[in-house]
Amino acid sequence: MAAVTGALALSAFAVPAAQAAGTPGPAVTFSNVKVNKGKNIVVGATAKVSVPVTYTVTHPASLDPDTFATGPVLYRGTKITSPTGFQGGDEPGTCKAASSTVLKCTAAIDIRPAEQDLLNSEAGTWKVGGLAADDKERLTWQGDLGSAKIQRLSKLTVDASPEPVKKGKTLTVTGKLTRANWESGKYAGYTGQSVKLQFRKKGSSTYTTLKTIKTDSKGNLKTTTKATVDGYYRYSFVGTSTTPAVNAAGDFVDVK
Repeated sequence: MAAVTGALALSAFAVPAAQAAGTPGPAVTFSNVKVNKGKNIVVGATAKVSVPVTYTVTHPASLDPDTFATGPVLYRGTKITSPTGFQGGDEPGTCKAASSTVLKCTAAIDIRPAEQDLLNSEAGTWKVGGLAADDKERLTWQGDLGSAKIQRLSKLTVDASPEPVKKGKTLTVTGKLTRANWESGKYAGYTGQSVKLQFRKKGSSTYTTLKTIKTDSKGNLKTTTKATVDGYYRYSFVGTSTTPAVNAAGDFVDVK
């Protein structure tokens, strides 16, 4: 099935040409596609992310499952055959027969930000599709099978000082909110974002919000608060459509 695997690995640029070749691919349909267990896909600056996908394939009883391979894809644009963005898997899906016409399948969509698989502008909602290919490299595409969100991994730091501090004195709390820049392969400040300063008293498991501030032009955070009792300070970001929520690890302050 080497030819099938090769067909599944076709880039987005090859899609229109393959479709124009003429002969339709396997007579299959995709359904019940679930990407990343329904969770958002979070991608960092450089590390490869393999996104698990489950799906169902229905085919005619006369069509031998050993003669074709399938796989899920993510795409942007109106049509799957002319996408403006495209993500697929390194390998075709693994399927088991549930009946003479139904296959239950698992696969992965592999995203490599270090190889510029993503542009920063592509963070957000993607469409879900399916690809089937036979041993003659004939392709069947099916789009509009749902949606999935790809987000830029976020990081958040906090530092409260001085430590220790006298009761009633002022604490200065600094930090920084950054997110993956897929184009540079680094993390850059996320500017103009609302972030909560929160406090958890020693011995408690619950954080309460003290105030909300915004990141500056470099993603930096800085504010002050009065020290009252021993406890942990952290910054908390609720997230956006392109960037996931994140909490800084609490910084403990000893109040004398």
